[in-house]
Amino acid sequence: MNNFANDPRPMLVLALDQTQALIDTVGADELTLPTPCPEYDVRTLLGHLMTVVGRIELGLTGGNPLDLPTVTEGVDDFPGTWKERRTKVDSTLANDAVLTQICTLPWATVPGAAAIAAYTGELTTHSWDLAKATNRTDLLDDSLAEYSLPLVRQFIPADQRGGHVPFGPVVPVADTASPYDQLAGWQGRRP
Repeated sequence: MNNFANDPRPMLVLALDQTQALIDTVGADELTLPTPCPEYDVRTLLGHLMTVVGRIELGLTGGNPLDLPTVTEGVDDFPGTWKERRTKVDSTLANDAVLTQICTLPWATVPGAAAIAAYTGELTTHSWDLAKATNRTDLLDDSLAEYSLPLVRQFIPADQRGGHVPFGPVVPVADTASPYDQLAGWQGRRP
């Protein structure tokens, strides 16, 4: 984690790549499968990921991420829509000034570097959700969960879940569990 403390962009790019690779594998017959997020099936999770990549761009360029709905609906081509939105994020990340840009996120106002780290955690978690739902956990990169886990533990409190902290209670998992299972458990998912 320390290598990316000052510049978390490489980890966000890795999370974007992982998410894209998973989106590219989803078949039409999998869109109605349940996910670890009780309110989302695969189609709804993909719609949320379309929003997340759009919110990353808005947040890192001074916009309001909440201008986008929680779930982008009406998408027929998830891989194409993702790649279109991703191109904008990649362009934004190429500018070093993004690290110090003050960003208003749905949960805080922070410097760009912190926003990038937070969105890395969100994409890493939702990649796990998608991989778990479609039985593709073999496509997950453990380094992303290892990077995200201490950040998520630091910034998402174990208590006071629900309401403004949109996570269920922590699901206990063994310290020896995989980094993804530990990440999922901390965020109220059953690994």
